[in-house]
Amino acid sequence: MLPVHDEIEWLISPALVPYPTAMAEMEARGAAVAAGTARELIWLLEHPPVYTAGTSADPAELIDPRFPVYATGRGGRYTYHGPGQRVGYLVLDLNKRGRDIRNFIKSLEEWLIDTLGALDIAAYAVPGRVGIWTDDRGEAAKIGAIGVRVRRWITLHGFAVNIATELSDFGGIVPCGLRESPVTSVKMLGKTPDFGAFDAALVARLGLFLHRLSLPVQNEA
Repeated sequence: MLPVHDEIEWLISPALVPYPTAMAEMEARGAAVAAGTARELIWLLEHPPVYTAGTSADPAELIDPRFPVYATGRGGRYTYHGPGQRVGYLVLDLNKRGRDIRNFIKSLEEWLIDTLGALDIAAYAVPGRVGIWTDDRGEAAKIGAIGVRVRRWITLHGFAVNIATELSDFGGIVPCGLRESPVTSVKMLGKTPDFGAFDAALVARLGLFLHRLSLPVQNEA
């Protein structure tokens, strides 16, 4: 059993959660957090295969709608969710964690990079491209996507990291609008695709992630 932060509920769903169900529950929790009637939430889960369209989605990048397609309020373009992918929804109150969306995204990137590092995967951020990258057979490949929405300083949506994802399922879209960039997974990199190890590494670094939210973003030279 993973520890639960005092102010944040840490929830892991063992079965696949339909995308509409997750969205309804996330939205309800966000409203409750804003009203002060519920704790913040970090929810880890997997979805049945779906494509989701962010607020910047280009219809031309939906190549083959072989799975259900859902419009969503998060930022970004088209992405895929499916079995073998660890999805994390973050319902956090930035009113008490620093009202800085840029810092929130940067801190989220760093949290995922640190977590993958614990699995012996050298991940990194690419300037100008939100998400998590690593080297796969000599080229940069995307292993994790980030798409968030902030309403009344409450965060919604979050991240998706490919653990043992069927990568061919990304073929129906241009993932995140990046035509020339491949996607990869923990399994594709030859590492053990262990959800338990990933989740444990993630929660072990939760305190550092929350600490970073309170720090100002340093301007890059």
